[in-house]
Amino acid sequence: MMGPPFAMVVAGCFGALIGSFLNVCIYRLPLGKSIVWPSSACPVCRRPLAWFENIPVLSYLLLGGRCRTCRAPISIRYPLVETLTALLLAGSWWYFGPGLLFASRVVLGSVLIVLFAIDLELHLLPNSITLPGIVVGFAFSLVTEPGWQASLLGILLGGGILYAIAEVYFRVRHEEGLGMGDVKMLAMVGAFLGWKLTIVTLMMASFSGSLIGIVMIIMRRGDMKYALPFGTFLALGAALAATVGSRLLEWYLRFW
Repeated sequence: MMGPPFAMVVAGCFGALIGSFLNVCIYRLPLGKSIVWPSSACPVCRRPLAWFENIPVLSYLLLGGRCRTCRAPISIRYPLVETLTALLLAGSWWYFGPGLLFASRVVLGSVLIVLFAIDLELHLLPNSITLPGIVVGFAFSLVTEPGWQASLLGILLGGGILYAIAEVYFRVRHEEGLGMGDVKMLAMVGAFLGWKLTIVTLMMASFSGSLIGIVMIIMRRGDMKYALPFGTFLALGAALAATVGSRLLEWYLRFW
């Protein structure tokens, strides 16, 4: 039987492999391409990659961050996503232990990484990720936390709150403030985490988004209409809610 440290190392290595697949999803899904076929290739010279060019993190370092053939630069996103996913699996194994909750949190974390990266780069939250994510999150709730009732309420509350905010903003300002992608993403988070942690997610996302927005205004890199990718903040808020959200909620409720 594997001891905890060795199990975490194995989980981390497996996570790096998953991260390599997540990079494929991040690149191809916004383009409407298959994530299965064809095999990975250089986006510049289109040469299919050899097996040794697909080793997570290590290949990037050995190639010096450039294509072996055309020497085009490879985005730093690739090793970052692979490393982050490795940490996700290793940390989840340590924090949650083996079981269905571990599987649920790993799936959620992987989806959040993909959505974070896509929204940061393209200001897009694809339906091909968020809508199936709602179904998968609810399916997990039938066999593990938070339970199907809390999950269903999380879907309705998560989607409903942001939809109401977007509708009010549009009627008052006559312009779009939140996209429907954000609405569907928070509904997906609600499916995985339940209604209580959905509120925590929204609070953390709103706080961090406001803080970054103020900093950008002070630095004169934006104004009050600057379109911040709110999905990135939802991803960060959901990650915090999934790990320390319950303790944050308990701490907050002590004041009432």
